[in-house]
Amino acid sequence: MLLLSDSDVDNDMEAPTTRRRVKLYTLNDERQWEDCGTGHVSSVYVENLKGMSMLVRSETDGKMLLETKIHPDICYQKQQDTLIVWSEGDHYDLALSFQEKAGCDEIWAKICHVQGKDPSVEMTQDLVEESEEERFDDLNDSVSATPIKLPPADMAHLEDIVELTVNCIPVLAHREKLATALETNNYIPKLSELFRMCEDLENTAGLRHLHDIVKNLFLLNKFSLLEIMLKDDYVWDVIGCLENDTPNGPPKQHRQYLRSSAKFREVVPITNADLMAKIHQTYRIQYIQDVILPTPSLFEENMLSTLSSFIFFNKVEIVQQIQEDTSFLQEVFHQLSDDTTEDFRRKELVGFLKEFCSFSQTLQQHSRENFFKTLSTMGVLPALEVCLATDSDHEVQSAAVDIFCYVVEFSPSMVREFMMNETNAETDDLLLFNVIVELMACDPDEEVGTAVQLLALLKILLDPENMLASFQRTEKTEFLSFFYRHCMHLITAPLLANTTDNVIGKDDYHLANLQSLLLDLLTFCVEHHTYHIRNYVLNKDLLRRVLVLTQSRHTFLVLAAIRFQRKMIGLKDDFYNRYIVRDKLLQPIVDRFLSNGTRYNLLNSAIIELFEFIRADDIKPLILHIAENYSDTLLSIDYVQTFKGLSTRYELLKDVKDSTSMEGSVGSSTPPYPDRSGARISSTINRFRRDARTLEEEEEMWFDSEEAEEIGPLVSEANSHLLSDVPQSLPLPPSEPLIYNDGDSSLKLSDEEPPIPNSISIIDPNIEYKSLNSTDDNCNDDTNKCAAYVNGLPACTSTSHQTSSELLSVTNCDDETNSVDSESHIDDDSNLDSNTNRRKSLVDYGSDSEEDDDPSSLTITKGTTESPTKRAKLSI
Repeated sequence: MLLLSDSDVDNDMEAPTTRRRVKLYTLNDERQWEDCGTGHVSSVYVENLKGMSMLVRSETDGKMLLETKIHPDICYQKQQDTLIVWSEGDHYDLALSFQEKAGCDEIWAKICHVQGKDPSVEMTQDLVEESEEERFDDLNDSVSATPIKLPPADMAHLEDIVELTVNCIPVLAHREKLATALETNNYIPKLSELFRMCEDLENTAGLRHLHDIVKNLFLLNKFSLLEIMLKDDYVWDVIGCLENDTPNGPPKQHRQYLRSSAKFREVVPITNADLMAKIHQTYRIQYIQDVILPTPSLFEENMLSTLSSFIFFNKVEIVQQIQEDTSFLQEVFHQLSDDTTEDFRRKELVGFLKEFCSFSQTLQQHSRENFFKTLSTMGVLPALEVCLATDSDHEVQSAAVDIFCYVVEFSPSMVREFMMNETNAETDDLLLFNVIVELMACDPDEEVGTAVQLLALLKILLDPENMLASFQRTEKTEFLSFFYRHCMHLITAPLLANTTDNVIGKDDYHLANLQSLLLDLLTFCVEHHTYHIRNYVLNKDLLRRVLVLTQSRHTFLVLAAIRFQRKMIGLKDDFYNRYIVRDKLLQPIVDRFLSNGTRYNLLNSAIIELFEFIRADDIKPLILHIAENYSDTLLSIDYVQTFKGLSTRYELLKDVKDSTSMEGSVGSSTPPYPDRSGARISSTINRFRRDARTLEEEEEMWFDSEEAEEIGPLVSEANSHLLSDVPQSLPLPPSEPLIYNDGDSSLKLSDEEPPIPNSISIIDPNIEYKSLNSTDDNCNDDTNKCAAYVNGLPACTSTSHQTSSELLSVTNCDDETNSVDSESHIDDDSNLDSNTNRRKSLVDYGSDSEEDDDPSSLTITKGTTESPTKRAKLSI
């Protein structure tokens, strides 16, 4: 078999018509038919193959899907009047499914002409796939060399018929001969008549023999034979034969169930009679395969493959015919979305839609894509939103959840786009995402089965890995902003409501299950979202409220809370670490660890692993915090080396502190502050440094007023210098996205980390901000600008000040004519402003000059008598 270029095709190939429209299928390694595309088939002579060949050209782009020579020795089978199946090689099966019977008959006639067969046959060759031993046995068996002669179809020969079918099943060639003989002798109608006679006479032995015969006929695995057995004329007799599967017990009532109990509900009238017949036939075949026939053993797993293929092609045809009936689907979704639809009616409609979507799982990828695009166009998501919000019928909600699973698993981006387009709703509670969250939080099942299913769907929707990104838009930024603005509060609401006053409220099993699922979702957000979830956790003090759940008597809920904090620590984020240290959020973990005692269980291991991670990854803020606050308690635990290792690491950090202090006291000439060029400033600037202990009461009060907005020191003052790599005044991130101005450019951030401004440095509270008096010799009076002086630093050196709500940086003086000689300022104390001993700086948000009209600028002045032209400008 070869693919063919357009130039290789003869010019006399027939023009595509609807009767030649086919679908090409191949059988994969899992014995499932894969759709290779739709096109038009023709039979022409191909020169390079030296013979008549079948060509299939795609109807969409004209690409050649198949080119294969019609071999005279290959077995071709015609099935269901519109299907031609054959094999090329040992493990390569092909099938052509025709839209019209006339087209199938034309191609089949040409195949039979090449092989010299009568087009009335349904198989052109006898399949011979026997082993060498079986071939040797056949040579010595005169019976196998001749067509199988069937016993008469009467009660006296039922046992002989059973014996014949049993003997033919093990050998493929015998199965083919038996199937051909049954079709040729019109044997199925005779067996059907025989069954009715035995049933009227209550001939139990005869009914038992007929059960074995019919079961063996299914195991022959012949498509054409199944078509006869499953016709409406004989299918009920076939099912009746299969009811007598117990030797001494009463027969099963399969026919009664299918006729009486199993009711076909036509939710919307189906006008297509062929479609209706196909639906009924498929249901009966599925029932025979799943209920009546015994489960095949390991050696018989392929004995019913033809029956599975029969069901597969039926389902594909049903889905395609319904999908093409747009008026039918429009009526279904209209009734589902209508608020006036009665509950029992909506239940039937959503049940049909669930079955319809389950049939679509048999489609190939591109066919499924067209299927769900059709559903989306018809309005499947608004209809599901109405069904999910229905509180009166749990079955409707359950079926809607199953349908929603199909849609989300296939195209989460389509669902996210629909959700974001709902932002014009009157309240957030009406959003589809929030409807799902509410349904999850209100699951009445003790084992929260529906909530578990919805949790998996929410993770798919919130996973940045499957979010699309393009030049015009970024789905991650847009959807996460939508989620944290409109939906996150509903997820945390049950947790916050149950942990008021640092005491867990209700602690029953059902609520604990639901809260553990919510914590699982929040942990997922901490792992996969960075900036948004961090803002939310810090601003809502969420970790403190979650750790209240460690008081629960349900260990699985305690473990969920520990996993939440463990995920934060695992990120090694300075914001989270400072938050944990400031609020002492390891205390609930330590308390629960101690209350667990010496029990060796999962809770014990989880907590020890958390502390071991802190030690192994050398998270300095947490190591110092643990050693200073919990060392007396934890050092007594000696059955693991974790806490001893934390203490050892703490002592090492103290040794580093002592050695650093000693080097500083020797009188090193290396100053701690570099200028912008990287050179060191003379150590004489240290004489302008103010000791923290000399702060007067007014200045202390001013700093105290800022503590409500800033996060406090990570550790005690004695060990603060050990964290040289951790910013000491890093602010909590704001709840809304920040706008950072850097020069003339602005960048609005969403979920990405905020960039570090070009001019930023760590501000020590001991550093004093000073300004030069206008009488300074080094100031340029012509330009009316004065230099900023930061604890002895030269003018025009870039510095910054961070608080919890502001990020201020001194603007560089790039004009060389306005620069100030650093050495002259360092040596000349008389140039300092006489007001430098004042303890409080005033921040003026106003401006008296045209230069300060920019609203993005702030002005800091020293004292109250400075003129506007002598202020050091600071930009946000």
